[in-house]
Amino acid sequence: MTRILALETAGESCSVALLDDSLPTGQQIRETFEIAPRKQTELALPMVESMLGEAGLTLKDMDCIAFGHGPGAFTGVRVAAAVAQGLAFSADLPVVGVSTLAACALSVPLPESSGQVIACFDARMGEVYLGAYRVHGNQLDTALADGLFKPDALPALDGQWLIAGSGLVYQEALTAVYDASACVPDAHPHAHAVAQLALLAFQRGEAVSAEQAQPVYLRDQVIQGAVR
Repeated sequence: MTRILALETAGESCSVALLDDSLPTGQQIRETFEIAPRKQTELALPMVESMLGEAGLTLKDMDCIAFGHGPGAFTGVRVAAAVAQGLAFSADLPVVGVSTLAACALSVPLPESSGQVIACFDARMGEVYLGAYRVHGNQLDTALADGLFKPDALPALDGQWLIAGSGLVYQEALTAVYDASACVPDAHPHAHAVAQLALLAFQRGEAVSAEQAQPVYLRDQVIQGAVR
């Protein structure tokens, strides 16, 4: 039995999920999700408290804390990391950081149980965060590791791709490089996807101590990136 509390705040949304793989299929994950630009700081902890209260559990009942470690909006990424660290310190729990782009790819509904997804976020400053994944049910393989790219210098990928995320503000550039089966600009990473990816990482022994849980920015100009 593994229980994971997961947070995702790196974009314009705020979500918290609780995964309990001892429950029957279909009941293993519960999630609360809200589109809340710049409100993650005030929403994250109340969402956690509400989620645990509804489940009749405490932090001590968890096996680890998971969070979307970025890339994404500077403030949102820091919120998730700080809340995850604080919760983990308070309950002496390990932490698993998960790519926010990967979580976005896993959050997009696919026509079938598998598919190829490019997740991209508007990184401002004329750039996009982008990663490419082959999704198989609740798992995925990385076809292109998360990176920061100029829209006119995107790496090539073979095959047909569903393109998802706020990076589709550069849709013309993206579809000029990639064979797009569909474009979903309003896709968001969800905490339930963070929890699913974190479960696999936890089972592989990849959890770290709270002090080692760090956000991933992909950009050197962090302070400039914080101006949103």
